[in-house]
Amino acid sequence: MEQGILNEAHTAFNNKNFEKAEELYTHYINSCEKLARECDASELAVALNNRGQIKYFRVDFKEAVEDYTLAIKAKNEFEVPYYNRGLIHYRLGFFEDAETDFKRVLALNPHFEDAKQSLQQTIMDRQEKMNRGY
Repeated sequence: MEQGILNEAHTAFNNKNFEKAEELYTHYINSCEKLARECDASELAVALNNRGQIKYFRVDFKEAVEDYTLAIKAKNEFEVPYYNRGLIHYRLGFFEDAETDFKRVLALNPHFEDAKQSLQQTIMDRQEKMNRGY
């Protein structure tokens, strides 16, 4: 039953029906947590990451970061939530945190081109911020 809900959430997410997807992801995540049932770590991490993306799309950065962090806790070798969290840290000007996340992405997946570019930009912007005395 829960696998069906997760699949339905993925379908809604892919169809950009984010309200429905968020509701379904939340149901799946809550069933894993509240019922203390065994959930596949990879599936839970994807559900948390995708729910975080939905929150990111509506510019709810605090909650998105929370979901990305939970996704990382569920499966710490899943590079995507590190990247997504790094993007938010970058946008908020938390360059050290962004740099840490982008470096972790590249440690897990050295071929993640967007993370390479984001890391380079973060380092440049961090240096510029320091040069200005901020």
